[in-house]
Amino acid sequence: MKTFTRLMIAGAVLGASGLVHAGATLDAIHKKGFIQCGVSDGIPGFSVPDKNGKQQGIDVDVCHAVAAAVFGDAGKVRFTPTNGKERLAALQSGEIDILSRSTTWTSSRDAGMGLVFTGVTYYDGAGFMVNKKLGVSSATELDGASICIQAGTTTELNTSDFFRSRGLKFTPITFDTSEETAKALQAGRCDVITADKSQLNAQRSQMTTPSDFVILPETISKEPMGPSVRRGDDEWFSIVRWTLFAMLNAEEAGVTSANVEAQAKTTRNPDVARLLGADGEYGKDLKLPRDWVVQVVKQVGSYGEVFNRAFGPETPLAIDRGLNNLWNNGGIQYAPPVR
Repeated sequence: MKTFTRLMIAGAVLGASGLVHAGATLDAIHKKGFIQCGVSDGIPGFSVPDKNGKQQGIDVDVCHAVAAAVFGDAGKVRFTPTNGKERLAALQSGEIDILSRSTTWTSSRDAGMGLVFTGVTYYDGAGFMVNKKLGVSSATELDGASICIQAGTTTELNTSDFFRSRGLKFTPITFDTSEETAKALQAGRCDVITADKSQLNAQRSQMTTPSDFVILPETISKEPMGPSVRRGDDEWFSIVRWTLFAMLNAEEAGVTSANVEAQAKTTRNPDVARLLGADGEYGKDLKLPRDWVVQVVKQVGSYGEVFNRAFGPETPLAIDRGLNNLWNNGGIQYAPPVR
């Protein structure tokens, strides 16, 4: 009886702490029939609406991929735009099921805010962009500059640390959105804007005359960015994490949206057979169908396809993959195996 009482008390404590039992998020998603995905308020390459209002970008594709895994239909997603200040609260409150919007994985966010990061979709670093008229070629020349910064981002602390460690001074001017920050630089309200370098590329692409602006060479921080979910539901965490891993493994194996169905039927590679559900029942561990990876890659693509669609040479951003290349191609993107 004492043991039973202790178990009842423990259960009550867990319930009071707000921890969600495994499977609660997935159950709720199946019940409503779609995934609610938190994205940015408009950062090209990551998440931005096209001329028809359809969201595009790597963060958007992550959510489409999870929907393909869960429902077999990448279209069963609804998007909630969030800015830097409100994004974490939207996930904590349950307004969204996944936060997939250029958010840096840090210790305080991962351990102290009731959420957990599932992986890294983009390795980045913070930097500075200036109008060429300012006449500087290094961030060390920015002493006394006015700097526009998006509020609620890691960039605020990064900038403060950079200037303080070098005995330099600056005047911060904060804005709620990336768009407002870029417009302020273009209008001459500040000397510099600072953000992750991928975001600076995106902001420059939207300037009236992009060639008037230059991104300085310094990278002042580590910014690993990826999707996060609420802490306490291990099952949902695993689904989102392994969806990203599946896309990375698909690229490494040469599996694409064009050949995935044929590969699933004819491959003689044991690793590819396990990945695509032709051998084993690895989807069961995630409560997903046997062909879930086939659906992800067929409908959304491998990681390489998604990256190229967002940042590749045919896009306005044309960002080199760099660290975001696979581990066997000069980068650090690496996924555990399906086995």
